[in-house]
Formats: sequence, C-alpha cells, structure tokens
Amino acid sequence: MSDTAPATRISRQDLAARIAADIPEGAIVNLGIGAPTLVADFLPADLEIILHTENGMLGMGPQPAPGEVDPDLINAGKQPVSELAGAAFFHHADSFAMMRGGHLDVCVLGAFQVSQTGDLANWSTGASGAIPAVGGAMDLAIGAKDVYVMTDLLAKDGSSKLVEACTYPLTGVGCVTRVYTDHAVFDVTPEGFAVREAFGDNTIESLAESTGLTLRPSTGSGTALAQDRTQKEST
Repeated sequence: MSDTAPATRISRQDLAARIAADIPEGAIVNLGIGAPTLVADFLPADLEIILHTENGMLGMGPQPAPGEVDPDLINAGKQPVSELAGAAFFHHADSFAMMRGGHLDVCVLGAFQVSQTGDLANWSTGASGAIPAVGGAMDLAIGAKDVYVMTDLLAKDGSSKLVEACTYPLTGVGCVTRVYTDHAVFDVTPEGFAVREAFGDNTIESLAESTGLTLRPSTGSGTALAQDRTQKEST
C-alpha cells in the first residue's frame, strides 16, 4: 500500500443501491444474509423484481417499517421482512429445489474472498465471528444464473478480498459473475478481473496496487463465465 490519502469508499447503502440498479426487470433474485439484504430496500418500485428467500418465500418485500413487523415473516438471516401482493410460501426443500434447479436469475452474496477465476469463498471453519457453515450459499452460487458478490475490497487487516486463488474453503468454483465493492465494481472474465466502474478517485492503477492483481478496464457485460457455464450445462 502507498502513503497517499485513502481512496474513495462508498457506503453499504450506496453500494446496495448500485447493485439494485443492475438487476433487470422480471428477474427472480435471492439476497444472501448480511449486507446483501440491503439491496431489497433500493429496488425500483416500478419494476417487477421477485425476491426469493432460502427459507421458503417468493415475493419478499423490503424491511417493514417499525410497528408493522409480522413475527412470522423473516428471511434466511432471521430478519423481519414484508410480503408483496401475490407472495407465495413453500417448504424449505422446495426452496432448495428452486435454487439447485437453475430457477434463480441472480443471487447476491457476501464474501471473504473471490478469485480471479470466479471462485467464491464466503464461509470459514474457524475465523472469529465468521459464518460457521456453508449453508445454502453453495446451492445459490452454483444454481443462480448470475452471482453478484457484495463486499468490502479490503479485509480489516488490509489484505485484498480479490485474490489470485482463494485460501478460505470454497463455496463454489468459477461461479461469480461480478463483484461490487466499496471502491469499485469488477467483472469476472476469462482473463481475470476487469474494472467495470471505479468510485471517486479510485483508478485501475490504484486498485491494482491495493489488490496486487493485474487489472484492465471492462469491455463486456461481465457475464462471460455464466454464459459459458450455461452452454456447458446444456450440452
């Protein structure tokens, strides 16, 4: 790291809004526990985007206002949620069948690390305060057509969460489409990470210095790996 002033970092709320802007109308979306749940509060009201929860709900709405909490309505992270008109409820096993069957268009997950080949590590066997088991994240990571990761670019110790190869236990291999961080948005391509959007005074050069990786500007949609995976599954 250099001795220059700290680079621009956007808030989690702003990052959630940035992710919400990239979710297309008609998409069926799962939001992982933690920060990804914030995305629900920024989805445009005039677009039909259907939220799926791992514990068995389709048609989840944003976080309810104080005084309007229904104790029977929670997401997979046990946070209170609302329901939209037409919402459906179903068995946990049916929910996982949706996830594993390729019926989700997008999932948004947190991460400890994402490798330049799109591998995802978002659980740990021993880190303090970490999610102790992989849970349904592996089903989401492999089952969703596009996997968006929402995370800080740097860990608390200053190390990059974008890495050449993951050192944490893997959740999924070659599954990540795009990484949204507090410094920039990165596409995962067959050639490695490409900078889709840098926030504030961040540049490709400064991001490369922070991550220790070779970066380039993004020229595509960032879905190359997902499209390649879909083609392989259909053959």
